[in-house]
Amino acid sequence: MARNEDTSGLVAELFAEFAGTMVLILFGCGVVAQVVAGGALTTPPGGLGDHDSIAWAWGLGVTLGVYVAARISGAHINPAVTLALAAFKGFPWKKVAPYAVAQTAGAFVAALLVRWNYTEALAKADPGHTIKTQGVFSTLPANGNTNLPVYEWGAFRDQVIGTAILLMLVMAVTDLLNNPPGANMAPFIVGLIVVAIGMAWGTNAGYAINPARDFGPRLASYITGYGGAWRDQYGNLYFWVPIVGPLIGGLVGAFIYKFFIGRFLPSAKPEPPGRVPAPEG
Repeated sequence: MARNEDTSGLVAELFAEFAGTMVLILFGCGVVAQVVAGGALTTPPGGLGDHDSIAWAWGLGVTLGVYVAARISGAHINPAVTLALAAFKGFPWKKVAPYAVAQTAGAFVAALLVRWNYTEALAKADPGHTIKTQGVFSTLPANGNTNLPVYEWGAFRDQVIGTAILLMLVMAVTDLLNNPPGANMAPFIVGLIVVAIGMAWGTNAGYAINPARDFGPRLASYITGYGGAWRDQYGNLYFWVPIVGPLIGGLVGAFIYKFFIGRFLPSAKPEPPGRVPAPEG
């Protein structure tokens, strides 16, 4: 009986991660599609147009995705978060791979919906489905801009740093032993963190900071006509950068928080591993 309950509980968590990540990508890839396709006649090739609207929509997508999934799964909606919580917060290691698969699947399905909805606009903006609109779905060094000499390793560095910032702050915001936001405001604050990262760290690599966010939509774009999806604007194999970089960066950021802050906090209040604080009452 206990095993069946454990299995059904995990299934519920995976559905929640799927749904939460799907919401994130519906808003994230959706806003980039709107900006890139809608501004195709005025936006330089590879550019992302209105950067602020993109940063805000990604942040709101995170907030809404977390609100969708938080009660059931903790709303990681990011394999880098799941891995870091397993390494530093006691989240079960056996759930890491299933969570990552569910998150990537949610991102994949959401990207297919965006691709389908913007079929006509993308075909008009970029009939060959090239690097010009690849940034709708997946990240590129310098956002696809060849005038900025950022390549794989520069983008990799950027992803490690950006995801380290994300996890350090997420750990702080969701740590019940610290001073977390009240009134169930943590998802909103996490969304603001993503907005801030997008505005401050968005140039070199498009702030993927989430392997599922990049790989799922990249795969969706590849099977729907973007034959160069795995490579960057220089023809170099690039897909691994926003996967490996965030996974390493997440561990670095979580370690920084635990080393400089977490180990000095009182341990009177036990905290469920990997869960976003739920409202009382």
